[in-house]
Amino acid sequence: MSDALVIDARDLHKTYGTRKVVDGLTLAVTPGQICGFLGANGSGKTTTIRMLCGLVKPDSGGGTCLGMDILTDAQKIRLQIGYMTQRFSFYDDLTVTENLEFVAEVYGMANPKQAVAGILERMGLRDRADQLAGELSGGWKQRLALAACVLHKPKLLLLDEPTSGVDAKARREFWDLIHDMAGEGLTVLVSTHYMDEAARCSRIVYLSEGKLVVQGTPDEVVQASKLITFVATGANLDATAVKLRTMPGVESAAVFGAQMHIAGMNRAALEQARASPVGAALTWHEVPPVLEDVFIHLLSDSKP
Repeated sequence: MSDALVIDARDLHKTYGTRKVVDGLTLAVTPGQICGFLGANGSGKTTTIRMLCGLVKPDSGGGTCLGMDILTDAQKIRLQIGYMTQRFSFYDDLTVTENLEFVAEVYGMANPKQAVAGILERMGLRDRADQLAGELSGGWKQRLALAACVLHKPKLLLLDEPTSGVDAKARREFWDLIHDMAGEGLTVLVSTHYMDEAARCSRIVYLSEGKLVVQGTPDEVVQASKLITFVATGANLDATAVKLRTMPGVESAAVFGAQMHIAGMNRAALEQARASPVGAALTWHEVPPVLEDVFIHLLSDSKP
């Protein structure tokens, strides 16, 4: 066990009924890292996060979080982390300030009003301090939730799909705040479905059916995939993509504006699809894969 690791989980298992939700997961996260947790719904991300903060007890395996044992020190761990769930879980009939003051009292902070004033300023919530939480838009609710999670100055932040359902501008601003705090030493483990968010992580971990499939920096994950991708331009791209998806070796065919991307692992099969009557009318060129291509590839591999 390394004292340098903020998260050091080893061989975690969790089963509900006959379903293995987490199956032998080992995870290490270093200080100041933003670690992205990726995977399809039901891949074990939320259960893993809950095991790390002591809300769910693993069936077997163990490890440490902030140097404390996840099996025996769960209560101590929860006092030193920030955990943001998928669902907004604050009081709609209290103001932003009242919600944060309540959180400060829960953590027994010495100067709650001063702490709340500081976090309102940092999170850009000062102008909404007296607004009822239930009247906030999705983006501002997420910002309030983040403020509550870091009010007690945790050393680790666990975020479970924190920007689901908010607009692109709010997502970008949210991530700017995350990076600002990571730059000050905060360690972050965040689950997300958004590839632009995954690309902003210093490291990503991909789960499938409770097992770790791949991990590394975004660039390392892309390069390790060995995925082959081509881009096409021309007419009737939507109809062509539908036909190309049925061809052997074409794992994905997706239209992005005036271009279509196809991807797969078999170069010969992709070349054959390009040369077929369906693909021959288009103009093609090979491009490096991007993280979204790899994510779709991994999703395809995980399907039975």
